[in-house]
Amino acid sequence: MIDPSFGGEKGTKRLVVTADDFGAALAVNEAVERAHRDGILTAASLMVAGEAADDAVARARVLPALGVGLHVVLVEGRPVLPSERLPALVDRQGLFRTDIIRMGFEIFASPAARRQLVAEVEAQFAAFAATGLRLDHVNAHKHFHLHPTVASTILKIGRRYGMKAIRAPIEPRRLLRTIDGTRTGPRIEAGWGRLVRRRMRAAKMVVPDQVLGLAWSGAMTANRVRGILQHLPSGLTEIYAHPATAPYPGSAPGYDYCGELAALTDPLAKGLVASDSVVLGRFADFT
Repeated sequence: MIDPSFGGEKGTKRLVVTADDFGAALAVNEAVERAHRDGILTAASLMVAGEAADDAVARARVLPALGVGLHVVLVEGRPVLPSERLPALVDRQGLFRTDIIRMGFEIFASPAARRQLVAEVEAQFAAFAATGLRLDHVNAHKHFHLHPTVASTILKIGRRYGMKAIRAPIEPRRLLRTIDGTRTGPRIEAGWGRLVRRRMRAAKMVVPDQVLGLAWSGAMTANRVRGILQHLPSGLTEIYAHPATAPYPGSAPGYDYCGELAALTDPLAKGLVASDSVVLGRFADFT
């Protein structure tokens, strides 16, 4: 773990390795604990309304070096508030909608939808606070905080709950090509990501300089993790993954959950991180 005296000298390679969807299922929680104890994982993003959220919190309480943050879920998941209070945000089953683009336009256009958004985000921060865990960071499921209204809401509410770090999904394409030739076309997310980063840094939030995990979502193999570590840029980098010990109800089709767990516990990756040139930590270690 990072030396507490670290001051973030210019040129230092700083790294946070995060698992998203903590609390979604026991298989995810088991993988998070294993990747933290036996691998390079330093942080996890908690779904406070996840099926196995209570189990995730119990595990986190005995893993004091694990930085636990809030994974704000506003699409493709369960709300904290009763669904009848969120008619603009949920479907007939009471779950968050999956039509992200249409929902985003409605949030822009509808004052009622915005009020429901504020209430649900407040409820999720309050639920995290009730766990007693220290809030290490914040991000959003499916990167929905790239929506300007969602970003504003998270910032306004999050600051009251001690938010100090947030992800802006800006992925260095040149690094992807260097590692395995991956080519990504123009991404609208990159432009929105830069806006989020500027806005959040202006609000004194810690935001990674680059994030790895978008193009390889569900396919963060051991070779790719090794490649990232071998070519790690200076500044603060976040690698995020979705490890699990097995597929689970609601998991994404085609995701190599077990492969991502293997990548995070890969002995060669651990050896690369152990070098003097990489400072590994939680977001809290870099605030």
